[in-house]
Amino acid sequence: MSAARIESLSGVELREMFAAATACLERNVPQVNAVNVFPVPDGDTGTNMYLTMRSTMEEAERCADNSAGAMLAAMSHGALMGARGNSGVILSQIIGGLARGVDGAEAVTPQAFASGLEQASQAAYKAVTKPAQGTILTVISEVSKVVASAGDRDLAALLEIAVNEAKASVERTPSLLPVLAEAGVVDAGGLGLSVLLEGMLRHVRGETVAEIAAAGAETVEQEWLAATSVRHETEDSLYGYCTELLIGGTGLDMESIRGGITKLGDSVIVVGEPSLVRVHVHTDDPGAALTLGTLAGQLMQVKVDNIRKQAERFVEMHELRRDDAGYAGEGQAHALSTVAVVAGEGMARVFESVGCTRTISGGPTMNPSTREIVEAVEACPSDDVAVLPNDKNIILAAQQARELTKKRLHVIRSRSMPQGIAALLAVNPEEMDATANLKAMEEACGNVRTIEVTRAVRSTSIGGVKVNEGDVIAIVDDELTLAAPSPEEAVMQALERLAGQGSLVTLYRGGESNSSISQTLARNIRDRFSSYEVEVVDGGQPHYDYIVSLE
Repeated sequence: MSAARIESLSGVELREMFAAATACLERNVPQVNAVNVFPVPDGDTGTNMYLTMRSTMEEAERCADNSAGAMLAAMSHGALMGARGNSGVILSQIIGGLARGVDGAEAVTPQAFASGLEQASQAAYKAVTKPAQGTILTVISEVSKVVASAGDRDLAALLEIAVNEAKASVERTPSLLPVLAEAGVVDAGGLGLSVLLEGMLRHVRGETVAEIAAAGAETVEQEWLAATSVRHETEDSLYGYCTELLIGGTGLDMESIRGGITKLGDSVIVVGEPSLVRVHVHTDDPGAALTLGTLAGQLMQVKVDNIRKQAERFVEMHELRRDDAGYAGEGQAHALSTVAVVAGEGMARVFESVGCTRTISGGPTMNPSTREIVEAVEACPSDDVAVLPNDKNIILAAQQARELTKKRLHVIRSRSMPQGIAALLAVNPEEMDATANLKAMEEACGNVRTIEVTRAVRSTSIGGVKVNEGDVIAIVDDELTLAAPSPEEAVMQALERLAGQGSLVTLYRGGESNSSISQTLARNIRDRFSSYEVEVVDGGQPHYDYIVSLE
């Protein structure tokens, strides 16, 4: 995007801006976590907000409609589905408010942005049973009011106003909330929101997602960590269990659900829509919350955590980090960084959206060198780095790179980009044990079947399959499986052979594939395989008309 006046943003531009915001937040997760002081945590605020944004971007990448309204609606759904903790749920409501402000329009205008912020503030306050000043609620409220009164400005100017007000509002939070003043910190949720808005502003001023992701975060102030540790050692919760539910159904009554949940404890949040409601409560009886959920509808997700144990783990984690001389100042968000070899701009966006630290452009016909892999590994913030080759011909180069770096390089033997995506989705950013995440990544790779559709570059016969140069062929998990009259027929025939395996089909459309034809293919798959959920993503990969993931 240029520095000229920005009067509107399309859905694609909006997605890029949110991806930049997510990248900015990811780099600042330790800073946001470090001031996570109120209330006693049910998960670090920065991590919860980042996980919510990661889910938001996953849904945005699946959105085939490039209008701004459709893109924000998809983001809103993704945020609601992936919301974690108080901060994540409130953030999901902010995104939902923005979506309602745009209300299905083709593009976001300055007026729609201002309206969206106003509705975001209203939705955020409504989500919390007992709203407190000096929190993320205050920050979004003050930002929305300043933007609404800004007059005739373009989107870049409004974002600048929003960022300046967010920073000022965050600085004021200790004067509004005594527990923050006592600990000498600002509100973590408000800080996270400020970081997200800053990422958006940096992007509309011209910075790419990759540039924002590579930029170092500010150093964590040790005083913040010390104050936070003291607070978590002394602050106790009236209730022992953080309980989260995702309830599905039809005609769900949020007010009735909220009334029942409120009787069970505190820190109550009930948000959603008639078909999907997310519940958060601190209670001593999580079973009663589950029972209420089953009476209201169908339980789709359940999460119960021991709050006191999490508080103890919070203190232990920061004590370990403070003792680690290599940690301070590195802006390190996780114990494990990731590097993936990716072909296609769309695929690169997908990998960035699911949390990949670094991507290397490469793949079939353009395998990256060991040097390129080493350079990407060395640029990662953590000592442990997992490399996803995403092609059988790149695994050896990745393994060779181990001997050329001082970092602990771990090669995940992903043989396709869908396997690499599955591996990244298995990473738990809260897990400080790299070994556990590495194991989860390896297991995730094995749960994905991959179909790659391309043209034969020569005539051959392999495994009883005869093809002529130029034939459309389907390769299933690295094995030549069939030749077909068209790429779409190749996909259908390959799926026939894998019938009964998996439930989610993702079509990654190649750079030269027609969008309309790929949507027709998706409809045909749904018609022939009624048990499959089908998604279409613009992968932009060269040489392959389609890369299909079956999970």
